[in-house]
Amino acid sequence: MRYNAYVAVAIERLTRVKLRRIAEELGGQSEVARLLHVHRSRVSRWLAGDEPDPRNKAKLEALEFVLARLLQTFAPATVRKWLSATNAHLGHRRPLDLLARNRLSEVIAAIEQADLDSYA
Repeated sequence: MRYNAYVAVAIERLTRVKLRRIAEELGGQSEVARLLHVHRSRVSRWLAGDEPDPRNKAKLEALEFVLARLLQTFAPATVRKWLSATNAHLGHRRPLDLLARNRLSEVIAAIEQADLDSYA
């Protein structure tokens, strides 16, 4: 097997590992599908080895980053609520909706405001 093939296999496995971890933290594959705005069968296919398309892969990686950042501050149950609740720092929009539109920086800024116990 050539180097590029090894890299492709490693990346595919890493995507599955990340996805499993996200599903565990968020309460299952259905919740991940809901948060990413995809059908739950798509998440099952990704876990079985299909690679997400670039758009969904970017959303998955953004969700992983945000999840890791939130878990530094909140308990897992609170993280789920924080992601789906409206947030004053985000103009009363839901973090999940912004993540779905690739607005990661705004969500990170809101997390940092929560870390500082700042109120909007």
